[in-house]
Amino acid sequence: MNLRIDKSYKRVYLGTKRLNMLNSSEQKFSLIFSLILISELVCGSLESLSFLHYFTKSAIVIVLMIYFFRRSNHLTNTLKQLALFALLFSLIGDVLLMFVDRAPIYFMLGLVSFLIAHILYVFAFLKHRNTNKNPIAFIIILVTYALGLFYLLKDGLGDLLLPVIIYMLAILAMATSAFLRQNKTSKASYNFVFLGAILFMISDSILALNKFYQPIPLSNISIMLTYALAQFLIVIGLIKQR
Repeated sequence: MNLRIDKSYKRVYLGTKRLNMLNSSEQKFSLIFSLILISELVCGSLESLSFLHYFTKSAIVIVLMIYFFRRSNHLTNTLKQLALFALLFSLIGDVLLMFVDRAPIYFMLGLVSFLIAHILYVFAFLKHRNTNKNPIAFIIILVTYALGLFYLLKDGLGDLLLPVIIYMLAILAMATSAFLRQNKTSKASYNFVFLGAILFMISDSILALNKFYQPIPLSNISIMLTYALAQFLIVIGLIKQR
């Protein structure tokens, strides 16, 4: 009886250990990051606090850069630099998109900044590519999704038709490169990065639909929430890479 209880306890303990995927440092950072994200969601939604929006939105990626820089000493210099520059260009894109109302050129510049960020993430993820993994089925799913999205957007793109197509290809490549890390990194690292890449794609999809198809209720909240979580998961996933 005691042996049976002991085995049951071990199974419960191991199951709980698997579920607890964040260490103490990551849990503390998650709390700080959550507070910053909530502040941004509030400031970005209330006109009376809009002046703080410029600080809270930038702070999301800035704290991720600082945390990644401090916790990524075990990674290769190339991977570390690729990820930091991807975050830097994301930050530049965030800042540029905050001024879209002042001139349309800021949207194009922001698009270019995030395009570079996606390309840098592709190179970072491919550093641990599983060459035995066949991505054809996954690519078919992504392309089907992209074609459906493009069908809704095409009439509203105008002069941005080609840039948006290039951008879509880049983010599909990022999602695919994240998928190709399976079984070449730890399970936690793969899950975090892959989910982050998918959320990044969803965030950009909501943004595109809201801008080029039709307004989406509470789009600012859904875009920022999925985007911030995407960057957070990618950063934590790369840190967990061994």
